[in-house]
Amino acid sequence: MPSLLQRLITRTPRSVERDTVTMQLEDGRTIDIQRVRDPRAKRLKLSIDERGARLTLPWRASLVSGDRFLHQHRGWLAEQLARHAPDDDAPAFVPGETTHLPLRGEDVPLRWHEGRFARIERLDDGIHIHLPARVSDVTLRRTLRAFYEAEARADIGRWLPGYLAGLPRAPRQIRLKVMSSQWGSLAPDGTLTLDLALVLGRPSAFEYVLVHELCHLLQANHSPAFWREVEIRFPAWRDERAWFHAEGRRLKARLHRLLNTP
Repeated sequence: MPSLLQRLITRTPRSVERDTVTMQLEDGRTIDIQRVRDPRAKRLKLSIDERGARLTLPWRASLVSGDRFLHQHRGWLAEQLARHAPDDDAPAFVPGETTHLPLRGEDVPLRWHEGRFARIERLDDGIHIHLPARVSDVTLRRTLRAFYEAEARADIGRWLPGYLAGLPRAPRQIRLKVMSSQWGSLAPDGTLTLDLALVLGRPSAFEYVLVHELCHLLQANHSPAFWREVEIRFPAWRDERAWFHAEGRRLKARLHRLLNTP
């Protein structure tokens, strides 16, 4: 049993607190910003992705300082919101109406069929979708996600063996998930996580992210030594990084729209 003194001096960890603040931009638009007070945060931070804007505050920062920080960055925020605007040309996933789906940098033709259960398969003439007469939107999105995950794992399975030589170990496991900002990560236990949106874009960009994360098995940082390891295995990494800067946000937004994720 802890002593009374230990109980008194031990701090109860604070939890993350979230609320929403509304701000008017210079062009007159009004936007909602998620405000997050995080005890782990070291500084004020403003970020934005396809889900919206987020202001992170250290626990000791005042709300007034947060408001002042937002006002100082209104111009930057408006510019980033424009870059994250929904892609109006992106197809909505509607049974019988959607004609193409993005896959490996292409818009692949869709073929709709009636079937006993929901399934999606890639054939030479396009993507074939089999659906029962009555199918829920949840089942449809779950089936599409499973299709993309299977296609992504097929790509990883082709590339991974060629990069394992020279690594201290193989990844403990490889997970695919919808990531809001990152394209990949490597956990201390060796679990490698990749953004599912990668399978929508060009294969060389997907392969680069895989190599990038594998190199963290050698260097758990972004030091010059790390980038030398990337250079040895994937000399064209700069081209792919530039591609992500130009197309990455649109790619993530497209997957979110297809899967109808928040």
